Amino acid sequence: MTKPQDTSAAADQPLDPHHGKRVLVAMSGGVDSSVAAVLLQRQGYEVTGVTLKLFDRQNEDEYVSRACCSLESVEDARRVCHAIGVEHHTFNMKRSFEEKVITPFVEAYRQGLTPNPCVECNRSIKFEELLEKADAYGFDFVATGHYLRNTLDPATGLFHLRKGCDDRKDQSYALYMLTQKQLSKLLFPLGELTKPEVRAIALAAGLRIHNKPDSQEICFVDGRYTEFLRENSGDIAKPGPMYDSDGKIVGQHTGVVDYTIGQRKGLGAFGQPTFVIDKNATDNRLVVGPNEALFNRYLLADHINWIVPVTDGQQMTAKIRYSAKPAPCQIDIQTDGKLLVIFSEPQRAITPGQLIVFYRDDEMLGGATIRTGPRFNPATAAGG
Repeated sequence: MTKPQDTSAAADQPLDPHHGKRVLVAMSGGVDSSVAAVLLQRQGYEVTGVTLKLFDRQNEDEYVSRACCSLESVEDARRVCHAIGVEHHTFNMKRSFEEKVITPFVEAYRQGLTPNPCVECNRSIKFEELLEKADAYGFDFVATGHYLRNTLDPATGLFHLRKGCDDRKDQSYALYMLTQKQLSKLLFPLGELTKPEVRAIALAAGLRIHNKPDSQEICFVDGRYTEFLRENSGDIAKPGPMYDSDGKIVGQHTGVVDYTIGQRKGLGAFGQPTFVIDKNATDNRLVVGPNEALFNRYLLADHINWIVPVTDGQQMTAKIRYSAKPAPCQIDIQTDGKLLVIFSEPQRAITPGQLIVFYRDDEMLGGATIRTGPRFNPATAAGG
């Protein structure tokens, strides 16, 4: 199979050299995935839409109707496919989603971590199981409505994943786990477009979802995630002691699950601005301190995935959360396989369980899971 030279195509580009190839488009019922299907059809691909049924909702009120897996979203995807004259299917992946996303989400909080379930869904469901199903059904590619660009370097045979042209919608952070094999099968038609341009295409195509709001961040949580955790985990949240950085008890917390690193709200009155600087689920302890205690130049990470080869000591930039700006850093691969990251400037509220994603200019190089917080000292840490 010939590989695509550029799998991020704008609406006015000529027909892709893969004209006539079969592509399975993951459609959530939102404007992004709908326009992805429209663009690929215009470029000559044989498009089929699929909506993933990941879980059952308790109700279908106004709050959840915007999110994936609601009845409205499934119907929106089906209507779009009907409007553009392509087939639509629904894949039941509820068991996999429960095992690979929801259960690990709850368990991570039980360990005092702050996970990103959307990234795990991308890893395990959208870009693992869906690709396997697409291959089994004879599709050449899978496409999504993510804002990023996938390009092939003919000289090396390597695919390079670059930020979407719309900085406000770039989603490269959430796809750091992709492999070269997966990238050879993935299309991202919105990479060259901005959100207003995508909505304009949907409007011009007569799609009623052209002004539909974006979906919620955690699709399976209706309301506060702490309430979901309490309802689904039993004893995950227990009150316990709150300490200052010197080990003195300064109050009580309602359960470490209720707090995140850097949080100020809900701690009580201390006479000065006070923030969560550490939490430990094993002994149910929360540590608070001043804002300056949240800054650190160092972190350790594991579960590393590099999309392209990198070298030890290489200079690059990194984001420690989705909304952060990439900050200059250097990497040091440890003897135990962990990754020591050294930032040029201290970063605020580094959070265990979150992701660090690396960049060189507009190219996303890969990422890893953060294992240390603001109080990490590489000089005293084992393996550091």
